[in-house]
This record gives sequence, structure tokens and C-alpha cells, in this order.
Amino acid sequence: MNTRTTLARYARGVVTTAALTLMAALTTAAHPAPAQPDPAAVEFVDAASVPADQLRGFDQPIALADYLRSHGTSTLARQTAVTTAPADQQDLRQQCASHAAPAKTTTGWIKSRFESCQKRPYDLVLRDVRGTTAVGRLWFDQWILGFTHDGDRRVDYVASIENIRVQTIPTEDATKWRVGQHFRYSIDASNSDPDPQVTEPTTKERDELLGVWDRTPQWTLTYTSPDRGPLFDQGNQQRVYSTVTMDLTASSPTVAPYTGGVDNYHSNVRYDYAGKVAGKYKGTVFTAARVELAMSQKDPAVNESALHIYDALNRPERTFPSWPGKTVPGVKEPLHRMVDQSKIDKNRQKSIGECKKVWGDYSGSGLQCDEYPFASTEEGSTKGDNRFSVRLIDGTDNRKGGERLAEMYTLNRILDGDPFYMKITD
Repeated sequence: MNTRTTLARYARGVVTTAALTLMAALTTAAHPAPAQPDPAAVEFVDAASVPADQLRGFDQPIALADYLRSHGTSTLARQTAVTTAPADQQDLRQQCASHAAPAKTTTGWIKSRFESCQKRPYDLVLRDVRGTTAVGRLWFDQWILGFTHDGDRRVDYVASIENIRVQTIPTEDATKWRVGQHFRYSIDASNSDPDPQVTEPTTKERDELLGVWDRTPQWTLTYTSPDRGPLFDQGNQQRVYSTVTMDLTASSPTVAPYTGGVDNYHSNVRYDYAGKVAGKYKGTVFTAARVELAMSQKDPAVNESALHIYDALNRPERTFPSWPGKTVPGVKEPLHRMVDQSKIDKNRQKSIGECKKVWGDYSGSGLQCDEYPFASTEEGSTKGDNRFSVRLIDGTDNRKGGERLAEMYTLNRILDGDPFYMKITD
């Protein structure tokens, strides 16, 4: 992906000249024009920190395009007037909007190992540093859509400032206000494989007048990690753990910079070249995503496997080996993938032995010894804490359950030691 097209914009109503005149009159009446504040003593602050009496009258936002027209500033056609966002961006935006609470946090809503988003509304008040006089208010939404790639050591961030609205006293000019997005990255060398590298985009910062954001709200940043070809057979998966951070600023020639936007966005990614164990030989993931293996007790292909896991997680007293106070991980405590085949084989051997202790020789019955946690996890039967369960189930069901597990590993790039969880539905 090179250049991403513009994000869909919110529609804005057209405010008539008479309405704007009335708005100015109301604002002036509520806030008689004070002496112009000392430029060095004016600042943007979060509206939540401003006393309610200072916000009185500053509750009638004007769409920026209408404000610009009312101040004699020409408005150019917006980028979104001639372009539309790709389907993946539109879908993620819609889903992000329905997860408003996590979406406005620093990490945003992490949909999966390959998609994340932040929609963070801002409400800033311009006032003097003594906290006695408010002279303006600025509203906008910040969006960041994140896309990692299964098959490519690349992550893309589609960032934008949208839905800009303002309100000022007559002596303040919002056409000179600016908002900035400033991206940076770091590498966690201690957890990465040798010689970790990340290539950052040429343009990492965008600090623009509000009018420029209104015309061109979106921009795309791409971070990549160079590789040295397939080295996984030599034990080097070329894992690079990196964090992308964004600081947000708001300012104008007469305003001290807004300082509340430090580390406004925080995204942890991992690049790897792990080979066939990961499915596609190389790729990138959001490491904070919660990965779940879902099975349904109503699915005829794996209903016996699902029931066994459900009992292990919720009714461990019904499972073997049996002991007082037994608990089994997988919901609150994650499982962790293990790829060492010799250790996987030892887990299976121990589990089969446990099945034979309970049910005797079951050869020729068509049944197989199902084990949970799975043999391919660090929490398998040889861990030594007896927090596992075995049960005889239909052999076809058991094999299908194993296939579902393998698919989950590769579809989510679950590498050795990576966590995942179970989700059993009715």
C-alpha cells in the first residue's frame, strides 16, 4: 500500500450569515470583550479542567468551514469531496465508532493482531494562564487507523484531524490556530532478535493551520523493518519489537503550546520472519491484541472437544486428574504456544498415560485421548502443576479440534511463547 485515500468526513450543516451574526452577538454578550490578553500568558487546556462558569456562552460550536467564511477566509474544496476511503478503512471506522470507550484510550481499540483504531474527541479551551478569562474553544476528533500485514514486515497508520469546530470572542482569531500530530518510534532491543531495525517514514510530523486540516484531514505513515532473508532455520526469526507513539499539539502565534497531548497514542508492534511455523513466512502484528480460540458446543464438528474444554474451565471437578481446588488456565490466565516437538510429544505421552489410568485400554474404540491445555502449549500436562484435563472423545472430533488450533496459530501469527485464550460458547 502506498497512498491511502481520504477518510470519510462527517457532514456539516451550513450556518447562515444571520445565525453566525447572532452567535457572535451571544458570545459577546456573555463575554464582554476584555483587554487583549498578554500573548505569552494564553494557553490551550482541556475543557474538563475549566470551571463551568468560564465555559458559560462557549457551548455553541461553529463548523470550521463556516467560521472561515464568516471571517473572510476562502475555503477550498475538501479532499473528501472527490475521494472515498478504501473498504477496509470504512469498515474499521464503523466498528471503531461502536467501541467508543476503548477507542478513545491511548492504545485505542485493538480489533485483532492486524487492525487497531483510535477515535479520540478533543475539547480544548483557550484561556489566560491565570485561569480567569476564556477567549475561545476548539473541538475536533482525532482518528488513527492501524494496519499490520500478514506476509509483509510493515505497519501503516492512517491519521487524521476531523470534525473541527470553534468558538471565539471577537478579538480572537481561530484562523491562526494550529494542531499538530508528531509521530516517533522506539525499539525494544532487549526482547528483539539481534540487530533489530525499523525504517520510519520520511514525513513523521504534520503541524497545520485548522483550515489545512479541514481541507486535507488525512495522511498515512508507513513503518517497515528490513530483513536478511530466511534465517529461521538457524534459530533467528528476526523479531523486532517496536513502539510507535504520537504527541498532539495545539497552538497559534499568540498561544503557548498545548502540553496535554504527550503520548496521545501508543502502539506496540512486532515484525518477524519466523517461517512456516507462523503460516506466511513473515509479517507484522499488534502484540497487545487478545487472541482467542473460539469453539462452540453446538458445532457438530468439535462439540465433544468444546464440552471437554468447557468442563475443564468451568467444572474442573468433573475432569481427570481430579483433586480438590483444581483450576485450569485459558480464560483469565493465557495459554502460551510451544513449538518444540520433543516437548509436545512428552505432553501427549503423559496425557495418554492419564487416559489409560482412568479408562484402561481404549484401542479399537474409535476414541482418542483429548487433552487440555493442549500439548502444544507451555501449560500442557508435563508442566508439573496437574492443572490439566484428559478425556476420551470421538477421534474425528479430536482431530478437527487440533486443526482448529493449528489454524488459529497461523491466522494470528502466534509464535513460540505467544499468549492466547479460550472462548467456549453454547
